[in-house]
Amino acid sequence: MSLPSLAEARRIVVKIGSALVVDPAKAAPRMAWLEGMAEDIAALRARGTDVIVVSSGAIALARRSLKLTQKKLRLEEKQAAAAVGQIRLAQAWSEVLAQHHLTAAQLLLTLEDTEDRRRYLNARATLTTLTGLGCIPVINENDSVATAEIRFGDNDRLAARVAEMVQADQLILLSDIDGLYTGDPKRDPTARHIPVVESMTTEIDSMGGEPPPGYSSGGMRTKLVAARIATGAGCAMAIALGHVEHPLRSLERGAPCTWFLPNPEGRTARKRWIGGSLQPAGIIVVDAGAARALTRGKSLLPAGVTSAEGSFERGDALEVRGPDGTVLARGLSAYSSVEAVRIIGHQSSEIEALLGWRGRDELIHRDDLVLV
Repeated sequence: MSLPSLAEARRIVVKIGSALVVDPAKAAPRMAWLEGMAEDIAALRARGTDVIVVSSGAIALARRSLKLTQKKLRLEEKQAAAAVGQIRLAQAWSEVLAQHHLTAAQLLLTLEDTEDRRRYLNARATLTTLTGLGCIPVINENDSVATAEIRFGDNDRLAARVAEMVQADQLILLSDIDGLYTGDPKRDPTARHIPVVESMTTEIDSMGGEPPPGYSSGGMRTKLVAARIATGAGCAMAIALGHVEHPLRSLERGAPCTWFLPNPEGRTARKRWIGGSLQPAGIIVVDAGAARALTRGKSLLPAGVTSAEGSFERGDALEVRGPDGTVLARGLSAYSSVEAVRIIGHQSSEIEALLGWRGRDELIHRDDLVLV
């Protein structure tokens, strides 16, 4: 059984906890560690690998300056600390990445951004554009506006949702432990390290234990929840030790970790959801050329569409029919019905002139389209 390799990944999401980013004694970023991390990221980018960072640390960076030193913070105190600390966190990442001529881009997400179809598409389009421009997105939960009911509460699950959103090949959770054990190795001397988890089971779930005390809101339990999300989406996940100078380089060179192998059906699950679970809100009719292009795995461009029926919004499911009325596919629209009517039959280069703003070249991107 061959294990995943960072060298083979097209897109990687790396989650980094507060304990790695922030020196609690100084309430300041661990700049030396961040510089090593930036060097690892630069090496991956030089090979053409997209890297997205999910970084904790904003609240921890602001606690002392706001005199919020108690371990348990109220939600409004977390929101205030996040608003202050997010600036320092972004500055730290921008500084270390700039040393390698890389541009950091800050993105704040909430749980709703990953569950609402329209906001999901917006976030994914932004991330895809940023990585295409060579930027390194640095993501955190938008604690300053999220309420208790719409919070992830930890960045492990946020990172897994991001990995699912961008169809990452691998999700790396950098931690204070080198992977999953059969028990808590600090309490149980007989606990065994598990190098590979082939599938998520109730037995694996039971190894999660309770979250640790202190600033961390995660622990092994949330990492296993993240593993279910990521592997279910066809993304491999690793829990690896972060307290080393070059954690990604160490992982690539064989440092101990736990790899959670992806569900081989994971990538097709979303396609099944689009194809069968969503009620179409409208109908798109395409010409013969566009119909042939769809069968070859291409996206649907406005130029190949002859008509649009129904009232729909961006992110809604559409039924795609051929010139003879045969149902060819279903997909998620990148435009509302009002916008679609204005751009169908036109080249993608004309969209900006027709709408007054530059949208996607595709009416339905191939990642959001399934043949039926």
